[in-house]
Amino acid sequence: MTDRAISSGNPFQLGAHSDDEGVNFALFSAHAQKVELCLFSEDGSSEIDRLSLPEVTGPVWHGHVKGLPVGTRYGYRVHGNYAPKSGHRFNPNKLLLDPYTRQMQGGWVQSDALLGFDAAASDEDLSFSTEDSAPYVPKSVVPDPAVFAGAQRMRRSEDARDLIYEAHVKGLTQVNADVSEQVRGSYEGLASDAMIVHLQSLGVRAIELLPVHGFIDDSFLLERGLRNYWGYNSIAFFAPEPRYFGPEGLIGFRQMVDRFHAAGIEVLLDVVYNHTAEGDQRGPTLSFRGIDNASYYHLLAGQPRFYVNDSGCGNTLNVAHPYVLRMVLDSLRFWVECMGIDGFRFDLATTLGREAHGFDPHGGFFDALRQDPVLASVRLIAEPWDIGPGGYQLGGFPHEFAEWNDSFRDTARRYWRGEEHSAQELGARLLGSADKFDRGGRRSWASVNFVASHDGFTLADTTAYLERHNEANTENNQDGHHSNFSSNGGIEGFTNNPAILALRARRQRNLLATVFLSQGTPMLLAGDELSNSQDGNNNAYCQDNEIGWINWDRADLGFLEFTKALSTFRQAHTALRQTRFLHGQKRTSDGLRDVEWTDFSGGALQWRDPGLSEFCLTLRCSAEAPSCDDRDMVFLVFNRSQKTSEVALPKLPDGQSWVRVIDTSTAAQKSQKEGNALTKVLGETVTAFAPVQDGDIK
Repeated sequence: MTDRAISSGNPFQLGAHSDDEGVNFALFSAHAQKVELCLFSEDGSSEIDRLSLPEVTGPVWHGHVKGLPVGTRYGYRVHGNYAPKSGHRFNPNKLLLDPYTRQMQGGWVQSDALLGFDAAASDEDLSFSTEDSAPYVPKSVVPDPAVFAGAQRMRRSEDARDLIYEAHVKGLTQVNADVSEQVRGSYEGLASDAMIVHLQSLGVRAIELLPVHGFIDDSFLLERGLRNYWGYNSIAFFAPEPRYFGPEGLIGFRQMVDRFHAAGIEVLLDVVYNHTAEGDQRGPTLSFRGIDNASYYHLLAGQPRFYVNDSGCGNTLNVAHPYVLRMVLDSLRFWVECMGIDGFRFDLATTLGREAHGFDPHGGFFDALRQDPVLASVRLIAEPWDIGPGGYQLGGFPHEFAEWNDSFRDTARRYWRGEEHSAQELGARLLGSADKFDRGGRRSWASVNFVASHDGFTLADTTAYLERHNEANTENNQDGHHSNFSSNGGIEGFTNNPAILALRARRQRNLLATVFLSQGTPMLLAGDELSNSQDGNNNAYCQDNEIGWINWDRADLGFLEFTKALSTFRQAHTALRQTRFLHGQKRTSDGLRDVEWTDFSGGALQWRDPGLSEFCLTLRCSAEAPSCDDRDMVFLVFNRSQKTSEVALPKLPDGQSWVRVIDTSTAAQKSQKEGNALTKVLGETVTAFAPVQDGDIK
């Protein structure tokens, strides 16, 4: 130990912040009795000094260490009562990660030393561990302010209905031969020239990344020889996950964001503020649990030894606590202001809005977001459910939020596999799910439409498997969704049967066309444009291998071109990308209705028919829109039946003709002029028509 000068410092900025004279440290803990700052050697292997923070202002412990340089490795040991039955789990034998750390040095090593209790004791977590955990945990690093200064924010797109591309940092490029081997699987590889060209060709305007907050691998996975691949196990809400660093390290993350912005692509982060990696009472003591367990977590009323588990991951972060809420908001602002991030998708967002009386769209978290001058202007997306009481809240979030619409996913799958009553519900989904979202001034972009996401079957597997095949997860195939609403064409999984392969390919085109031709915000799972398969695994959260990675060598290039054609068609027609919901009202400009449903003969649709499988939809600019392109119109034909049918085309003004632009009967798309009366559509297809002036047809 050395004799270092430490003064009171200040409590205003939590975390470690350097200045001209040294470093100020500040840590929130309402129940601690003493906080020690532990300094480590450059390689993090040796503790070289231990200093007590000399001052506590309210619940914030703080001190200023003179002469301490940027890059110093450190951690905390926090003293207090070890009384699990009272909700307190202080143990100074455990080195704790600073909740505000922006950089980490080293990694997590699986060891019983991480536990606050003696793993061999008969009373489990009621016992007390005296083993030092410092050799097994990464060290926090005093950040260089220059690294996090001056992030350039991208001007928010005025068209919030642009395509979102959901991707895993590593899995997207790990086996992509077009990406330099040196940067595959890294932040830099994600924004490589090859990937940017690919995303731009798809019309992607926002890439949504699975969690990149620092996370750990669950011990039960490591024991099985697996890893936490998806990353929904956060422990460091301010630090980019180091396992995705490329040659440039932390700087590579900033470079990735800047390159995406230069290409006109926003960067969204999937963030996990509903729970942490510390798990339930049997989990490790890594940070929050040892700093102030009773403040950071929701504990079970009357039995504070145990944790409320609304997340299904062992614990629930107590965002209702003012300092925990402050940490979440500080984290969000950090990613926007210091790293250039454009928006967030909140995992299990219902948890964040649950107050003592239940879910509240006007609760503290939402109120804090909407009044924040930084966060009020970024893109916000909710996963609108958790497993807690009243957990399913689709359509219940404030108007600033868009929401993942699982009802769209399930309805589209049910319709295309032939279920009764599904056509009626699909009608609502095609129009932005107004039944869910058209309230409180919300817009149609609130519905994030998808047929596949990271969680569940890929698009290709939705058409190739009836059952999940998660044996590689080593959970006896009991994990993952059991209601997939999928189909396989008659054979489960791999087949060389050309008829079944053709059927599957057409159903993929139908499902994807349903996404791109609907009102709302379309989302594409990375790899679906290539017909990527996970071999029937619908819960690849632990498959950091060929199952979880996108296989570029097996890319279906025909389907890729079809996806590009869909995206181009959507971008060309404002009728498909409206902000207002469509209710069939007459427009003052021409007296035409903004949406019309008809049968194939042009007559009224028989909505009460449970077996309804075919219908037509005419889309025009909303009658409620203050300004729009009155000339744009799209005519859509959904034909789930097996037979070829004649369809009556709507009447057009003189000098205009219908052009068939999208036809899912084939992958190759070529615009084809139609007559103005009748046309034929093949069985089990989606067809999209647009009007053009006769002299403009190409």
